[in-house]
Amino acid sequence: MKRMKQVCVALGFIGLSSGAVGQTRLLTSDMACNQAQRLVAAQGAVVLHTGATTYDRYVASGSYCGLGETPGPGWAPTRDVARCLVGSRCVSISRGSGP
Repeated sequence: MKRMKQVCVALGFIGLSSGAVGQTRLLTSDMACNQAQRLVAAQGAVVLHTGATTYDRYVASGSYCGLGETPGPGWAPTRDVARCLVGSRCVSISRGSGP
């Protein structure tokens, strides 16, 4: 029983030291436009913060979008450009719309 508690405690510490706790917050206003573009191109898909409480997922191509989604322009404010096309955003394909 004592060994089981030790394992559980160890796993808990491992869980805290990885994942969301250790993730870096990437803020577009700290980057130049071309830096943000290169980051999206290199990662393929990345979550970027566009403000203190706002963020979005940017993708390099539609292959990173889910079923029922298509790539659309992904604009974000950067250090040097107020509206930089950093990549694409996956948007829902609307079904049944039209005249």
